[in-house]
Amino acid sequence: MLAFFVPWALLPWDVAWFAWRGGTILLLLWTIHWAYARHPLATALIVLALAFPIAANLDTGNVTLLLTLLCWGAQFVGPRLAGLLWALATWMKWVPAPLWFVIEPRARLWGLVWLAGSALLSLATLPLTIVQLQALFGFGPRPIRIDYLVLLWAIVPWWWRHPRPLWWLAPNAWPGLTRRFGDWVAGWWRRWQSDPVGAAALARRRMSATLRALVGMESN
Repeated sequence: MLAFFVPWALLPWDVAWFAWRGGTILLLLWTIHWAYARHPLATALIVLALAFPIAANLDTGNVTLLLTLLCWGAQFVGPRLAGLLWALATWMKWVPAPLWFVIEPRARLWGLVWLAGSALLSLATLPLTIVQLQALFGFGPRPIRIDYLVLLWAIVPWWWRHPRPLWWLAPNAWPGLTRRFGDWVAGWWRRWQSDPVGAAALARRRMSATLRALVGMESN
């Protein structure tokens, strides 16, 4: 990340501080405007709930808020750039890694590719990487990082663009899910009893298809 941070180090402190905080605030306001235009009340409640983590990141200039905005933006661009934005955020702090599931399937594949490239670059600069790891893990127990809750803001675009993103948590959906799961288990068991080899091969094919669909290599 030297290419990203060196220009800031060369700027006068007042200029760098103003540009960093001002740019972060403008980007944050744009995301709030986008969300509020679609779901005003829900957006207001989420911003209120995340007010402390947002304020903590703005006050300290922590990069976590900027990483949140990168993952937010990754949901509005093409798969290559989306994967790059997610990989940058994840490589700088591993906490954004679960946001891999909210970007588009093809972007997930590119994200893994870019992340692998970042790992290779870290190996190329191994002495500096070791110093960073020592700084990361060498301070003993750390307090609970409430400021990391700001990363929940990056889920909002995915949530707003899916009418029922967590439909399976609704109690009225549980009977149908239970019935389908029971039918699937019973069917698989009957198949296993009649043809174990064929059942295992079918399970492997379905698992492979599911994983390929997860990274956009084929449709469900």
